[in-house]
Amino acid sequence: MDKSELSIRIKAEAKRLGFISCGISKAEFLEAEAPILENWLNRNYNGKMNYMANHFDKRLDPRLLVDGAKSVISVLLNYYPEQDLFKDKALKLSKYAYGTDYHFVLKDKLKDLMKFIIESTGDINARVFTDSAPVLDKAWAERSGLGWQGKNGMLISKQEGSFFFVGEIILDLNLEYDHPTADHCGTCTKCLDACPTEAIVKPNVIDGSKCISYLTIELKDQLIPNEFKDKMDGWFFGCDVCQDVCPWNRFSKPHQEPKFNGHEQLKEVEWTELTQDIFNEIFKLSAVKRTKFKGLQRNINFVK
Repeated sequence: MDKSELSIRIKAEAKRLGFISCGISKAEFLEAEAPILENWLNRNYNGKMNYMANHFDKRLDPRLLVDGAKSVISVLLNYYPEQDLFKDKALKLSKYAYGTDYHFVLKDKLKDLMKFIIESTGDINARVFTDSAPVLDKAWAERSGLGWQGKNGMLISKQEGSFFFVGEIILDLNLEYDHPTADHCGTCTKCLDACPTEAIVKPNVIDGSKCISYLTIELKDQLIPNEFKDKMDGWFFGCDVCQDVCPWNRFSKPHQEPKFNGHEQLKEVEWTELTQDIFNEIFKLSAVKRTKFKGLQRNINFVK
């Protein structure tokens, strides 16, 4: 089959697998993103995420990750919950962490999509990525027309909002490429105005070292810097503020993935009395395991 027909079939299979969007872009050097990434790193906006400075060339050129790469297939997987379990609560957990760790769910679906492509075309050179490798996920999704990067640094879709995970398959097949969409943030500054720690320095520039998600997940220090005391609005793992206030998220629809449903105990836990056993039970397959019990305790004690 020709590349147009194959691209249509890939997108149809992605939809069948539960992805809300699928787009395709040409695998090439990200020339426009290179100076932006370099400047961001030079300003130390990555904080103590030293890994962000590693593999600089690979982050900008997928052909260094997959030999002979010609295309990048980007997908979006919705995680917006039917119920905001922490709305109006003093202590809050980010919506993306209610259920099973998205790395497992997203990777399994991407592997199924890759299997479909192999069955349709024969042997190919391809890899799936779920933000655990040096890939600029949002840049590729933007190039493939799945949305634009908003002033809060999130990928935003006119149809879906921004409560979704981004993943991709980089492969050595020529496919039919999509085109980027326009930026539809306009003059809106709701995310900048609402950010509790002023991590959004200016439109599209995020000081990661001030972001609540960084402070509660990525920062492994024994203590969170005291300058953020009383500024974190009770968020003890991740933060949804800039997404919650985004007007485009009025179009967010509840996900259809059972594995993203929150553990029943999430509604009942007294977080200040959390024990190791309860932590192990609730977060057995969750992304929250990254902080470990002591890390989550640190966060809760800091923001309560």
